[in-house]
Amino acid sequence: MALRSPPEPKIAGSPPHYLQHHRFSSVNRVQKLRLNSVRASLRFGPLFWPWQKVKIGPMNVSPMGFGTWAWGNQVLWGYEQSMDSDLQSAFNLALKNGITLFDTADSYGTGKLNGQSEKLLGKFITEFPGSNETRENIVIATKFAAYPWRITPGQFVGACKSSIERLQIEKIGIGQLHWSTSNYAPIQERALWDGLVAMYEQGLVGAVGVSNYGPKQLIKIHDYLKARGVPLSSAQVQFSLLSMNKEQMELKQVCDNLGITVIAYSPLGLGLLTGKYTASNLPRGPRSLLFRQILPGLTPLLGSLNRIAQTRGKTMSQVAINWCICKGTVPIPGIKTVKQVEENLGSLGWKLSSDEISELENSAQASPKKMIQNIFQTA
Repeated sequence: MALRSPPEPKIAGSPPHYLQHHRFSSVNRVQKLRLNSVRASLRFGPLFWPWQKVKIGPMNVSPMGFGTWAWGNQVLWGYEQSMDSDLQSAFNLALKNGITLFDTADSYGTGKLNGQSEKLLGKFITEFPGSNETRENIVIATKFAAYPWRITPGQFVGACKSSIERLQIEKIGIGQLHWSTSNYAPIQERALWDGLVAMYEQGLVGAVGVSNYGPKQLIKIHDYLKARGVPLSSAQVQFSLLSMNKEQMELKQVCDNLGITVIAYSPLGLGLLTGKYTASNLPRGPRSLLFRQILPGLTPLLGSLNRIAQTRGKTMSQVAINWCICKGTVPIPGIKTVKQVEENLGSLGWKLSSDEISELENSAQASPKKMIQNIFQTA
């Protein structure tokens, strides 16, 4: 599949027919209220619909993408191969409704299923029943793991070629270094940077990005790549109301100054910001331990999310994702089902007011519990 830039965004005053009649949320009784809220919000400033595009380096992408961490992950997300049909339906629905950015990684998939996320994406792209133009507008952002045996630029380029094979595409949209090794293997870090340069120069990727980099290390790799003639286009980090702290805001400021787009993973805090869970209703698996620790300290934030959601005729998830968009990031909530795609699409086409943003951020600061930092995050 040859990836090419989609057409320039068309600014529309109302959604096309397939979105006007499309169910954004599973809660039927507030469908009309939600659509009215979207229409009313057209008065309050710039909006994003899925068919509008934002820039990540040279790539034009939808203002929200979808993550595929769960595709193949049996431990944290309970993946089973019997889910593949549902995953494919979710992918098809997202693509038909204007979502073009899909994030994955060569390490996604547990045990023998390592790489399963990329394989499924490749299969779904190939079998997509829509037009070739829609298929060719897809931008795949994949991450290459800094495994200890990847110690040369050539090995990192080899990882990129393996991902291209699994994805069944000719070129990756955004090739990303999954994490920095500066804290434990600084010599390896330089080889990985050189690998990014090589895959860009060889035309294997359209843009280069990093993941789990803090502001200090981000500046270093930006300057190094710039000296080699390679622009750093994106920085993927944990970014949500639940992880809002000084370091997160500093990173966003650095990215703004350097022209780097922030891709926000876990915009719903692994599900903590959805409002679906309580101390007596926890998710299955390892997440339950984390939720049991954090949920009791989220009362102010969850309260504000719920109040704004009720006022807007939205869900708490839609409000939390919209906040990420209002902060100038491209969120990539994970999807496994059609229902999740439908709900997440309702995050687009409207905009939180400045007062609502302030309320959410004040409530986040007032909540004593925060999301734990990714162990691979650097300074």
